[in-house]
Amino acid sequence: MDIIVPAALDGAINEKNASSVQAKIVLEMANGPTTIEADKILQKKGLTVIPDILANAGGVAVSYFEWYQNMHNDVWNKEDVFKKLKNKMVKATAAVLQAQQEYNTTMRDAAYITALKKFEEK
Repeated sequence: MDIIVPAALDGAINEKNASSVQAKIVLEMANGPTTIEADKILQKKGLTVIPDILANAGGVAVSYFEWYQNMHNDVWNKEDVFKKLKNKMVKATAAVLQAQQEYNTTMRDAAYITALKKFEEK
């Protein structure tokens, strides 16, 4: 299975080139690499788009871990960081996939729904 990983520029996949994407999975590692118009084209093609908001969550989580350790004058070993990261990412991915099925929507919309539900819980 082919995967395309836009990881540098926003808008790298746009309405001019989206129809040329031949991979089955788009793993968005840049911020906003797919335009709204391109996203619609990829949807129609039946591609799986793993949105940046989910794909980049690991880096955001580890930044938080670093901040937390600094604030508490604490040091975690690499294994603990990876264990905590895996736990957060598995939960986040499961929540997005559940919302995707529940609302019969894209992973991007499911990620937004999941985020909004978290706000609602607060």
